[in-house]
Amino acid sequence: MNGSILIIEDDERLANLIVSYLSKHQYDVAWYPRGDSAEQEIARLNPDIIILDVMLPGKSGFDICRDIQAWYTGYVLIMTASEDNLDEIIGLELGADDYLAKPVEPRLLLARIRALLRRRQTDNGLNHKQANESTPPKNNLHYGPLVINFDRHFVSLNQKEISLTTAEFELLSLLVRNAGTILSRDDIYSQVRGIEFDGLDRSMDARISRLRRKLSGDDESNSQQYIKTIRGKGYLFNYDEGYVV
Repeated sequence: MNGSILIIEDDERLANLIVSYLSKHQYDVAWYPRGDSAEQEIARLNPDIIILDVMLPGKSGFDICRDIQAWYTGYVLIMTASEDNLDEIIGLELGADDYLAKPVEPRLLLARIRALLRRRQTDNGLNHKQANESTPPKNNLHYGPLVINFDRHFVSLNQKEISLTTAEFELLSLLVRNAGTILSRDDIYSQVRGIEFDGLDRSMDARISRLRRKLSGDDESNSQQYIKTIRGKGYLFNYDEGYVV
């Protein structure tokens, strides 16, 4: 099997179509129709990816996405019939890794799933470009008061742990591994999401903004200390004072 997927969706017809399509592509797929008891099913199955509808009986997909961030280590793909871009922003702010609007085109869904699973390989050091061009960081990487442990997916600032979602940690890892190098939106989208930047999507900007807030501690004026915006070019992780132990 290529990976395990849990679909949380109350539309039985749509769920069955997705289960059938993904099963043909060698994925282990399960379906669950309710929101109020979905977290128990997630904990029981611990899937690689959750395809999560927003409007669910008993509890919304947004609330589920928020509540599982403390313990779920896989990926969340939000799926909604709403055409409001605000839903996408809310989902990403709550920790979702990707977003699709209904009606879902099966081949696009499959491409997004494959991209998410490639991100796991990249995070485990299996990305061929990183393997050939850089040395994986050791246990702790220090940037002044900021400490990043890649093995444990742990980040602290001024000796206080920072809670990051899987997507946020992967984005930070990409920026840190390329410290001192400007990464364009094209670079970030291709390496983090496995897709090309379409010139319009601003979801990664929202993720950068959220990550900056968390890295600024209590000082909002310090939000670009580590992640700098290079106008017209992209983003740069400030590598001053960085060292490994």
